Amino acid sequence: MTTTARIAESRLGRLLRSSAGIAIAIAVMNVGTYAFQIISARLLGPPEYGAVAGMMALLMVLSVVQLGLQATCARRISADPEHVAVIEAAVLKTSWRAAGVVGVLAVIASPLAWKLLHLDGPLPAVLLALSVVPTTVMGAQAGVLQGERRWLPLSLVYIAVGAPRVLIGAVFLVASPTETSAMLAVLVSSWVPVAVGAWALGRHERHPSTVSESEIRRDVLHETIGSSLALLAFVALSNLDVVVARSTLGEHHAGLYAGGLIVTKAVLFLPQFAVVILFPSMSTDGESRAAVLKGLGFLTALGSACVLATYLLSDVALIFIGGKEYAGVQDRLWLFAVLGALLSVLQLLVYAGLARRGVATKYLVALGVVALIGLGSLASSVTSLAITVACVDTAVLVVLIALQMLRHRADAESTPAA
Repeated sequence: MTTTARIAESRLGRLLRSSAGIAIAIAVMNVGTYAFQIISARLLGPPEYGAVAGMMALLMVLSVVQLGLQATCARRISADPEHVAVIEAAVLKTSWRAAGVVGVLAVIASPLAWKLLHLDGPLPAVLLALSVVPTTVMGAQAGVLQGERRWLPLSLVYIAVGAPRVLIGAVFLVASPTETSAMLAVLVSSWVPVAVGAWALGRHERHPSTVSESEIRRDVLHETIGSSLALLAFVALSNLDVVVARSTLGEHHAGLYAGGLIVTKAVLFLPQFAVVILFPSMSTDGESRAAVLKGLGFLTALGSACVLATYLLSDVALIFIGGKEYAGVQDRLWLFAVLGALLSVLQLLVYAGLARRGVATKYLVALGVVALIGLGSLASSVTSLAITVACVDTAVLVVLIALQMLRHRADAESTPAA
């Protein structure tokens, strides 16, 4: 290996071990994840892609335990680094048990998904249900790595989420462009990050702990339930509109709406690294307010830029979501970018609530979900549904910002003057 190659490799290693590496890895994950959706949109067409988009939205909802486990584990390890070994053991055991329970329940409920999304048969819904198992386990593994700030292996886990999905998905869909092939690709690729996470955790030495694992496990389970409920509400708010569209707009228009949501998801997940990086600061006394304000400013600026770019370059965005078959939604793609910008800020505020162990956030977001389903079911077109969702998201956002202001004011009043 030449000296230049060694220097380049060293720089790349330092980059991936830093927080900037997380930003790159999450970008790769999101590009891979949504490249899979773009490929699906192109190879399947609006009717069948609408079904796949609906199943992916349901997978996000079913995978909420993964997010709860990751947030809980990362927060606990950051706050109590001396007991990493016992926390890790407790979280991993909890994750496998939770994955089994959620997977079995999802399989039992698969006929409902089959009918709700008007799928070609029950098999895609079963494959969707089985995908919950590896996804849930991966969340616990990522939480351990995030809490220990082991950015390099965490980056590899994130990359393993996106890259295999698009590669395996492309092969499966070219071989057989059906809903079943798409979901089989999702199931197979979901085990890759689990393998990477197991490898990373197995190579790291742990120090023994005197804390009872059973006690930690009970605390982890309790906190995970609370975190999962809050994140479930957010995931439902950010994903159920495509299910509403599938149920109320008809296959073609629901497919157009699903195509527009590719832009929404791109804008939502583009700044996801900011939440990962800011979460520890949002959990720390004295840093929470500054971290939230920094996040709000960054996400607002980036979201506004994405909306403007989508409005000015709608023809490019149309290529991005699937081409001419989705031309019927081209002039409204900027509206879907607005949805993504609103949801990215909402996501930050939900995690800010988790960081401070707030209990009101999940109830406020849950009310938004109820409003989305109720009002969204009255929509009669792609535009009216998108506007309805934007109004609901804005209302929830305003209330959550007010709640954060009250929390920070209460924290300031309870902190004694220096």
